[in-house]
Amino acid sequence: FDAYCDHLLVRDAEGRLILADALTRASEEKPELVIDMATLTGAARVAVGPDLPALFARRDETAEALLRAGKINDDPCWRLPLHEAYGEWLKSDIADTNNAHANAFAGASVAALFLDKFVGKDIDWAHFDTFAWRPAGKPGRPKGGDALGLRAAWHMLRERFG
Repeated sequence: FDAYCDHLLVRDAEGRLILADALTRASEEKPELVIDMATLTGAARVAVGPDLPALFARRDETAEALLRAGKINDDPCWRLPLHEAYGEWLKSDIADTNNAHANAFAGASVAALFLDKFVGKDIDWAHFDTFAWRPAGKPGRPKGGDALGLRAAWHMLRERFG
């Protein structure tokens, strides 16, 4: 939905505002790595379906470690780009940035670029945009809520930090 509120155009993307605040707060401690997971966009679900969370990462080595851990531990994920050129779509005439763009292109990547603005510049960051729901049961995976990407992240963290 679109609604005008105090001269700001707000799109149905309010959850990313809360996540942006959380990422800003997490960055204050200057951690080595931040990983967040959210049911951020329907665009990720459309792009990779219900079985794979979309993965965005600033650093290739972090993305590769998460992809490897996911593959080894039966929790595959799929990397999508943080394509900087799409950041143009977050420009605003009245604010520092928009939280959602007005076209239908690259919705998951643009949402991830929005979040990227709120993570400290020198911090390694990875973001899972996950559907978190299994529409049909599979062996060892019942129908319903599912923490897609969680095992991949946990195993990568254990490998990296012990």
